[in-house]
Amino acid sequence: MTIPNDIPVHPVRSGSVYFVGAGPGSPDLLTVRAARILGKASRVVYAGSLVPEEFMHALAPEAQWVDSAGLTREEIVDSLVEGANRGEVVVRLASGDPAIFGAMAEMTTELDKQGISWEVVPGVSSVFASAAALGRDLTLPEVSQTVILTRTAGRTPMPEGEEIESLARHGSTLVIFLSIDRIEELVERLTSVLPEKTPAAVVARASWPDEILIQGDLSTIAVMVRAAKIYRQALMIVGKALDPNLRKSARSRLYAADFGHGFRDPSGGGGTPPESAGP
Repeated sequence: MTIPNDIPVHPVRSGSVYFVGAGPGSPDLLTVRAARILGKASRVVYAGSLVPEEFMHALAPEAQWVDSAGLTREEIVDSLVEGANRGEVVVRLASGDPAIFGAMAEMTTELDKQGISWEVVPGVSSVFASAAALGRDLTLPEVSQTVILTRTAGRTPMPEGEEIESLARHGSTLVIFLSIDRIEELVERLTSVLPEKTPAAVVARASWPDEILIQGDLSTIAVMVRAAKIYRQALMIVGKALDPNLRKSARSRLYAADFGHGFRDPSGGGGTPPESAGP
């Protein structure tokens, strides 16, 4: 891939820590900025089981690679601080996007205490890789216009009001992380609120070569997931937006012939872009 010379180059600073989203797994879903920063990295702290190691190592072959899978939070932070204090370009490589269940807050708080600068580089979340793999919208006009990203309580309890039953009552599209090992309990709780025929899908290792797609409804999904021997690295999507019949009939008003906006008049002709319109 050749990057045009006129694209602004984002500066990479020594002595800083970069929280980089590695994307869902497929190497070609890594962002251009993430690849550039990795190419300049002196130290990369990463979760070995969650990122495509061979490809990532090729981007930063001279860097020190620290697998955080067996480290505590304190040990991870110590490595980040050590590298930054040595003037290195330090990368904390997270799967998907660092802002979703990435434990950034506790790490950046410590970096702030140490006076170390840090920056977040967004990545493609497994949410969107999963929707792409399924060929489904997460929102459909007049069906669901809201997407809730959540999990069920494990070692980390859920805040009051965020119980899965409370969230399911909204009728929004639910994307449920970190819960596939408890899918029977999850389905039982969901069906206390939602009809058993509510569409549901599970995507394991979205965008990886061994990706698995399971599609059914709340009455079938748990059995199907167990039959496929999926126990980790998977998320579940629940909601009417997955219904193939509703998908066929859904129509956005934005593209309706009788709806006008700054770029198109209501008759379907070309409108005048707002920035070039006269007074």
